[in-house]
Amino acid sequence: MKFSSAVLATMLAGVAQAAGYQCLIEASQVVELRASVDGTISAVHVQRGDVLRKGQVLVELQSAAERAAVDSARYRSEMAGQEATARTRLDFANKKLARVIDLENKGFLSTLSRDEAEAERQLAQNELQAAVESRELAKIEYRRAREQLALRTLVSPFNGVVVDRMLNPGDLAESGSGRKPVLKIARIDPLKVDVVVPAAMFGKVAPGQPARVVATVGGARFSAKVAMVDRVIDAASGTFVVRLELPNPQLKVPVGSMCTAEFGAAAVAAARP
Repeated sequence: MKFSSAVLATMLAGVAQAAGYQCLIEASQVVELRASVDGTISAVHVQRGDVLRKGQVLVELQSAAERAAVDSARYRSEMAGQEATARTRLDFANKKLARVIDLENKGFLSTLSRDEAEAERQLAQNELQAAVESRELAKIEYRRAREQLALRTLVSPFNGVVVDRMLNPGDLAESGSGRKPVLKIARIDPLKVDVVVPAAMFGKVAPGQPARVVATVGGARFSAKVAMVDRVIDAASGTFVVRLELPNPQLKVPVGSMCTAEFGAAAVAAARP
């Protein structure tokens, strides 16, 4: 992560004054939710600050036409009359062919009659195949209709919180990255903590190493672990960034707060949940 020069200067000043290294607590993921298709919003089920669970329905677009299409496709996928008729016709053609063969063997019918019976049986077989294929295609269309309907519902991709709500029922939700999002949500369990570390620490911090984070707001202390270490040192400041992963199951850690971080087992022993 790249900090602005002002933020970096503040952090570097803090390094000299504090026992730990200056850091910033942030959401591990922030997402702007946009509709996959254009449509009028019929319901927004959350407000700013609401806690979310993964898979929770957040926004619904008007979808009466799509629901009707799903019902129609489902009905077609369950229609069995054409296939049943084809099976009955094939069964009759098989019995007819058997009788014709028997009569031909006894000399009562010509070979032409047998050929006609075999052709009828083959046609019946083809009709059954077409009926089966038609029903399978109807099932595929039913799945497609359900997927189209699902695009009109926005669900939460993770556990988190609502950061902002931009659109309301009655507004037009438009698809595309350049369009206004409906909601902005953040994943705050776990959190990410970016720590500015002097170049002298390079090689002394590794992924998986324990750490302690002390929030500037409230002074609470939390256990974390190293998730990533930059492989490139910033030449201008003589620092690099270490990213920590900070569990936040109770959602009590102040997101957006400045903090200090310490590394090693001693730091973790001093931390409290």
